[in-house]
Amino acid sequence: MHKIEIPETVLARIRQRRGSLHMYPTIDARRTAHVVVDLQNGFMAPGEIAEIATAREIVPNVNRVSTALRAAGGLVVYIQNTFDPQTVAAWGTFFDHFCTPDRRAEMIRAFTPGNSGHEVHAGLEVLAGDLKVLKRRYGAFVPGSSDLHAILAARGIDTIIVTGTATNICCESTARDAMMMDYKVLFVADANATHTDAEHNATLTVMASGFADVVTTDEMVALIGGAAALSAAAE
Repeated sequence: MHKIEIPETVLARIRQRRGSLHMYPTIDARRTAHVVVDLQNGFMAPGEIAEIATAREIVPNVNRVSTALRAAGGLVVYIQNTFDPQTVAAWGTFFDHFCTPDRRAEMIRAFTPGNSGHEVHAGLEVLAGDLKVLKRRYGAFVPGSSDLHAILAARGIDTIIVTGTATNICCESTARDAMMMDYKVLFVADANATHTDAEHNATLTVMASGFADVVTTDEMVALIGGAAALSAAAE
């Protein structure tokens, strides 16, 4: 698990600007989606081309968030990084310049639908009411990537919880765009993972500064529980 460290100077600046560290003391769980980013075999299975070993360690925390949100009436969405012919044809900048030819071939193999690498990791608790959404760019909200925004808008979702891998690539991209599209974003510090603590903490610092409420799994579950209690009291 990553050792989480956000500079105290950054935290002090946030408190000065907002009056408190956390922006969302309450949420409406029924209008909240847990967006689980790219926790697939291609990123998690030992020896896979894009393996991030730390991602295996966050699975229990991700499942805890999903369990709490389902019980409170929220939505769980599993995002699947997808390198099909549509992706390859439309995203030449990535495939032509960010990968060697050998790595390009292996990445396409791993993340082609129907291949093992594309599948959601077996440790994730995927239930019948959960959704799976294919993603063809780093971020799930950028045009040409997925239909996630349309799916959430149709369900009246205004808040998203981001977990997954890699913290500083697909998770960060998804969270940044979501905030810019007027979603409330909660970024779970110990339920995201990347290669190193330095990369992880750099993203947490950016998220806390300008894009999301950065919380722990314990804080997230408690917040969901509070939302469920308020909802029950109102009925």
